[in-house]
Amino acid sequence: MFDKILIANRGEIALRIHRACQEMGIATVAVHSTADEDAMYVRLADESVCIGPPASRDSYLNIPSIIAAAQITGADAIHPGYGFLSENDKFSEIVAEHNIEFIGPSADHIRLMGDKISAKIVVKNLGIPVVPGSDGEVKDSLTAEKIAEKIGYPVIVKAAAGGGGRGMKVVQCKDDMGNAVMACKKEAAASFGDDAVYLEKYLERPRHIEFQIIADKHGNVCHLGERDCSLQRRHQKVIEEAPSPALNISERSRMGETVRKAIQGLGYIGVGTIEFLYEDGQFYFIEMNTRLQVEHPITEMITGIDLVREQIRIAAGLPLSFRQKDVKFSGYAIECRINAEDPFTFVPSPGKIGDYHTPGGLGVRVDSGIYSGYSVPPYYDSMIAKLIVHGKSRNECLMRLRRALGEYVIDGIKTTIPLHQKLIRENDFINGAYDIHWLENYLNSING
Repeated sequence: MFDKILIANRGEIALRIHRACQEMGIATVAVHSTADEDAMYVRLADESVCIGPPASRDSYLNIPSIIAAAQITGADAIHPGYGFLSENDKFSEIVAEHNIEFIGPSADHIRLMGDKISAKIVVKNLGIPVVPGSDGEVKDSLTAEKIAEKIGYPVIVKAAAGGGGRGMKVVQCKDDMGNAVMACKKEAAASFGDDAVYLEKYLERPRHIEFQIIADKHGNVCHLGERDCSLQRRHQKVIEEAPSPALNISERSRMGETVRKAIQGLGYIGVGTIEFLYEDGQFYFIEMNTRLQVEHPITEMITGIDLVREQIRIAAGLPLSFRQKDVKFSGYAIECRINAEDPFTFVPSPGKIGDYHTPGGLGVRVDSGIYSGYSVPPYYDSMIAKLIVHGKSRNECLMRLRRALGEYVIDGIKTTIPLHQKLIRENDFINGAYDIHWLENYLNSING
């Protein structure tokens, strides 16, 4: 087992990883920018190293500084968390070249799944259903038009190296294809340094459902059920729940086993998430995330499995502490992402936190690194906390979430707590009758 792990991230996920390490008797090193010197994860870590100024490119994306911090402190492993360098194959390779263990999959698998075109081809060959579309990169609008005529409009043009909702354009008819391809390629080049795009059938009212998988270096692979992440704004998840209210036991078991076998065939090691669009009883692969997900706590709540602990064990060469037959799903869990934003205009709201009180009680968990007197910096993602609740039934979970949101106090800045309080009282959400377009339509209706 490792003696010391450097956490190459910030905020709540850095604190989450620190806590897992502490419970395993592993020392931690926190790296931070000058803007994060007072962050809770920095205060609690055994050691901390400043790696640069506030801008991410000069700190949390600064590979030489992170490697130097690991060498100076004698860390024998690096956990990248999510975001930043977590899916950077070059970073994974450089870590290995310095005889430091990267707590994640191989650089080859990160690279393979980072390219949406190659990922689609690979998983299709492994038996995972994919959305009808181009077999590879679409070079021009004429080619795109021919494919669209074959699979039917509407279609969506996507950046091959895309993510976070960037480099995507929906096309309703042939006349719009030329501008859409051109705009998508331009945005893809600017955002990802790669203008390759591909084409897929645009599903009208799908749900976004993802399966959590985990695999060790000894050939053991398990799936830990699904999460429903359909409540999204601009392709960014807002509320997630597990299990999905749209699936039955048979569908869950069938698709979970399909994913498990595919990942085993891929030879993948570590945690990962296979994301699907689900419509009319059919699953369609959209991408694989080769890292820990923001919403991993709801899977932990319904399975009782500590995913970060298992990640560390896998990287250290130990087998999974369970097998597929040991995985039992218990109750329901919902996660609300709490952002430092105006709850309805979504304008960022950095600043100093005044009174701060977290909800508690049975089945309530808060993953956050903020505290009274902490200043939320304006340089990074606006998510400052995750409120996760668990209940024996979905109704119990919803009532507990309603109570917990009412108890949560974050003064001094605006947060999205009022939005969550409205959303969970909507009949469509209560009934589980929503898709990936529901939240956008709802916000348009209340904002005029």
